[in-house]
Amino acid sequence: MKMVLGIGNALVDILISLEDDAFLADFGLERGSMTLVDRQKMNAILDKAVSLKLDMQKSSGGSVANAIHGISQLGTPAGYIGKIGDDDYGSFFKSYMEQNNICATLFKGKVDTGKSIVMVSKDSERTFATYLGAAVELDASDLTIDPFKGYDYFLLEGYLVQNYALVEKAVELAKKANNEIAVDLASFNIVKENLDFLHSIVESDVDIVFANEEEAKSFTGKEDPVEALNDISRKCKIAVVKIGKEGSLIKAGANQYRISPIDATCIDTTGAGDLYASGFFYGLTSGHSLDICGKMGSIAAGKIIEVVGAKMDADKWNEAFHLIKVLEKN
Repeated sequence: MKMVLGIGNALVDILISLEDDAFLADFGLERGSMTLVDRQKMNAILDKAVSLKLDMQKSSGGSVANAIHGISQLGTPAGYIGKIGDDDYGSFFKSYMEQNNICATLFKGKVDTGKSIVMVSKDSERTFATYLGAAVELDASDLTIDPFKGYDYFLLEGYLVQNYALVEKAVELAKKANNEIAVDLASFNIVKENLDFLHSIVESDVDIVFANEEEAKSFTGKEDPVEALNDISRKCKIAVVKIGKEGSLIKAGANQYRISPIDATCIDTTGAGDLYASGFFYGLTSGHSLDICGKMGSIAAGKIIEVVGAKMDADKWNEAFHLIKVLEKN
């Protein structure tokens, strides 16, 4: 079976269930916001949660780490490259990857492991506080060709494009190892800030581009997602534009597909794009047509939005497996 390697910001996701929103006010966090915090504030938030005995759940995090976890859960051999701290959270991230059958190459940074706290209010509103820590210390000098060998696809996290040297080295090694290269554009503001570099990389080296509507608009300047899809598809082999509750659009050469979403009860959209990539790559590595790959992506995305956070339990995975197997039989 074909295999997928990913590279990204290695973070530990910490899901905290709040008793009330006074907890947010104590740290000056606006409900529903996403805030980058420093080490001191991150530790203060965690210390208070522990002192209040709030329910806390940990898992591996970061956009591509989530996608790779999903790929592995679906049965496709997967690997991951990232940077962690020499601390308990780093050990947890490493163990979590190993327990989920992911071959992880994890370099040690000089600072703490990156963390993303998701604080869930009683009404399910989510407030994020993220400390990138060692994740952003991943550097071009860390990379050698060995971790890339044996893989068929290489998934690059869009957040990394702020480090041009790192991305250029990763792409160079992936090409040497005969990996097909995919990039998930990650965030519309990252796209805007690094537009020329992204265009250059995509046009010269990238085979597959994943983007949501806002990212596709930032990348192409086109308001209409179909026009944006067409524009992206001229720069790479496979273009995928995710259009939320409307599903997704896929184009490769002259072939274009509109993929409907599955029926789902949306609780939390965290990880929907990441898990779409998981399902899509499962289809791709299994030799399915692009429309089937898209439908598999929709299944995984549709199931993750029915839970809080970017990880599904065994029952929810079984629901996804069942729908995917039905697709494969047809």
